[in-house]
Amino acid sequence: MIGIVIPTYNERENLPLLVEKIFALKIPNVTLIIVDDNSPDGTGDIAEELAKKYGNIEVLHRKVFGRATAGLDGFKKALAKGAELIMEMDADLSHDPNDIPRFLEEIQTCDVVIGSRYGAGRIVYRSWFRNFLSDFANIYNRTLLGLKIRDVSGGFKCYRRKVLASLDLNRFISTGYTIGAETLYRISKKGFKIKEIPIIFRDRTYGASKCTFKVMLNYAYKIWQIRFF
Repeated sequence: MIGIVIPTYNERENLPLLVEKIFALKIPNVTLIIVDDNSPDGTGDIAEELAKKYGNIEVLHRKVFGRATAGLDGFKKALAKGAELIMEMDADLSHDPNDIPRFLEEIQTCDVVIGSRYGAGRIVYRSWFRNFLSDFANIYNRTLLGLKIRDVSGGFKCYRRKVLASLDLNRFISTGYTIGAETLYRISKKGFKIKEIPIIFRDRTYGASKCTFKVMLNYAYKIWQIRFF
């Protein structure tokens, strides 16, 4: 089984489009695990409607908010269902579902595949300011965490079951977007083979970004915690 974890918060416009595109690929044995943090815009209800329409969709409704624990809860659910390959991607259509088959091909020769917004072949459609923030975050992450990975902060990845099963998913300290960096930091310390592939990345069309100045400050502090505490 292939489990695709999709954390959501206020993505009512994007989620149906994303789900439609994924199932249009007709990849065998795929289950979507949608993790909704009690979205005020009714995303959770839409997820349930999509589950009835398509099948092969698990919806986790949470009363708390947090990108980190949403992803971790999705991983736990995928492991519990017996998934051998576990992907994660954002719900805002910034990650192109058409890249999924490449992930599934590349994972055959490694343990983790990262969709990278850096290096030859990647295509990024977003503002110069968002590019600057992303570049700075990745330099910051690589320096503090000692990682050789170029795209540490991206959210489009594929893991072999053994990788996530080797981690104590209850002992992560991230609460927000540092979850990607913390996961890769813990994985790299275990010696798993990680590969980056170029992707197409687009800024969201519908809905508002969750990245605020407070979120960025918390991000910087959490990376220190991950490294030194």
